[in-house]
Amino acid sequence: QAQLVESGGGLVQAGGSLRLSCAASASGRTFNSYAMGWFRQAPGKEREFVAGISWRGGSTLYADAVKGRFTISRDNAKNTVFLQMNSLKPEDTAVYYCAASSSVVVTTSTLEYDYWGQGTQVTVSS
Repeated sequence: QAQLVESGGGLVQAGGSLRLSCAASASGRTFNSYAMGWFRQAPGKEREFVAGISWRGGSTLYADAVKGRFTISRDNAKNTVFLQMNSLKPEDTAVYYCAASSSVVVTTSTLEYDYWGQGTQVTVSS
């Protein structure tokens, strides 16, 4: 079992930055045994993959739409995963979700993620 709590969302102007955090608590398995991902869902759209990181942090994967602007990282000692978002655009506006996966490799499919946070709203104004 893992519980995930996101924070750091808010309202920012286009071109600005935000840093999302996801604090994890896990029973049975340790946090560092999960690959972690960030997803987002805009109104009327499906939830989409944003970024993922392997359990040790050695492997990362990004959606094309955020590549070069967003950076995912993790601190296993603090059971936390981060998403640094720079050069934000209005189209980045969405609810952002943190998720944990038992997969050995970083995966982009929502079906591969076992646990989800409640989401944090990110709004980028033009």
